Amino acid sequence: MPVNLKGRSLDSLLNFTTDEVNYLIDLSIDLKKSKYQGLHTNNRPLVGKNIAIMFQKDSTRTRCSFEVAAFDLGAGVTYIGPAGSNFGKKESIEDTAKVLGRFYDGIEFRGFAQSDVDALVKYSGVPVWNGLTDDEHPTQIIADFMTMKEKLGNLKGKKLVFIGDYKNNIGHSCLIGAAFTGMHVTLCGPDSYKSQMRQEVISECEKLFRLNGGSLTFSNNKILAAQNADVIYTDVWVSLGEDYSLFEPRINELQNYQVDMAMIRAARPDVIFLHCLPAFHDDHTIFGKDIKEKFGSKFPVVATGAMEVTDEVFQSKYNKAFDQAENRMHSIKAIILATIGY
Repeated sequence: MPVNLKGRSLDSLLNFTTDEVNYLIDLSIDLKKSKYQGLHTNNRPLVGKNIAIMFQKDSTRTRCSFEVAAFDLGAGVTYIGPAGSNFGKKESIEDTAKVLGRFYDGIEFRGFAQSDVDALVKYSGVPVWNGLTDDEHPTQIIADFMTMKEKLGNLKGKKLVFIGDYKNNIGHSCLIGAAFTGMHVTLCGPDSYKSQMRQEVISECEKLFRLNGGSLTFSNNKILAAQNADVIYTDVWVSLGEDYSLFEPRINELQNYQVDMAMIRAARPDVIFLHCLPAFHDDHTIFGKDIKEKFGSKFPVVATGAMEVTDEVFQSKYNKAFDQAENRMHSIKAIILATIGY
């Protein structure tokens, strides 16, 4: 069945259908092949179009992905950083949206509140792409499942384990992606996190599992969770924008949920490891060194500066996080192209 997403916003993946989500994944793979063949230099369908990329939270991958994707398609880009506008401060979100909608053909927003994305969608009159909120990270998850499909082929029936702070936006997004692709997803972490999941998301995903296959389970044992896993995915234990004071209690809560080689060995022989990055796997960052010095003696799991994943796993053949990072650009290109249209 033909899929037409022209004029649509990617505010939440749950506003899309199964066919639409899988179309974006497949289009991402096709556009990647075209770029590798050099065809993007001859076909720039969005010449004359312009997009704004707005950031309340700083970013490396999201910003660079949107800029390169837009340039490849021929569109112009305006970057608006955390201090670069009066968005929500001297000017209401509604008024800002109305102004930007008259200048631009699409708007990316990366910030905190999902309601800010909703307001941009409502008042701008152009496609709006959610580059991350506290609720969801839909542009990331298209890249993630694109990567899984490249490595594993058909995803239906495959097993994905998300381990760590699964109540965060990436944990919810992995659940949503699995429901659209018919995967079995296990969320692994402390039992107390289960009640902190957004119940409306679980409810919608259960409907999708009944339609597409797959399932949701929870586990508090990482070795048992990893059995027969095709994908092991983790994220930082304290997310960007959360207070530094959360590091000690999170390390205490999650010290038994670090991805290590024991977990990898418990999975399928061809398991892949994913991480949306940046990752704390050594002491080569300011944060990693600080965590090592402050908490390493109390919590041996972070004694090397690694937190959610050991350096041994991160440097291993199982790690596909850099393929995943590259795919942010290809998937975002697909999202821009599909929603702005030719």
